[in-house]
Amino acid sequence: MGMISNVADYFIDGCGRCDLHATDACKARIWSAPLALLREVLLASGLEEEVKWGQPTYTLNGKNVAMLYAMKEHCGISFFKGILLEDASNKLSQAGPNTHAPRLLKITSTKEVETMRPFIQGFIKNAIKVELEGTPLPEVVREYVLPSVLEERLLIDADFASAWEALTPGRQRSYILHIGGAKQEKTQHNRLQKSLPKIYAGKGFNEY
Repeated sequence: MGMISNVADYFIDGCGRCDLHATDACKARIWSAPLALLREVLLASGLEEEVKWGQPTYTLNGKNVAMLYAMKEHCGISFFKGILLEDASNKLSQAGPNTHAPRLLKITSTKEVETMRPFIQGFIKNAIKVELEGTPLPEVVREYVLPSVLEERLLIDADFASAWEALTPGRQRSYILHIGGAKQEKTQHNRLQKSLPKIYAGKGFNEY
């Protein structure tokens, strides 16, 4: 088993990151109908579709704009720079306490997608505008900044997020420094992948 490389496979068998891949318990399978409708809306916007981290990801000029995701109780769209989007109706939510920029648009049915279609289209249009204008993200005042690959994994993987939150602040910091110390995103991703067994075991980077 491995992460998918073809977008169409996501809607049939899931992302391939866990043992639920290609089973009836796969979250992407459970939410396949609303996810398919969300995909239609995203594709109609003109964004490019590709697979990143086993998830359908929508980009503009090579920059990540949005991603489809599926969790136990809902599915939806994650906007990478969601913190910058206009949201007077408060339909977007923060993914978790350790995520800064991304925001989630949560969906629980196909009917909800149809009802919210104008809002969804508006958020996507706004996200594209933000990317085209190069609007900078607001600075984060905290002790350290999460590497983007780690922040994205926390956003799309609920099991990983739970394991991460269970780590002590010192153990979290050890991984942030280790992963963030790599200059290239590919190297950061590889470091994260190699760190997963220890993170799930509740250990810090330097613990054996």
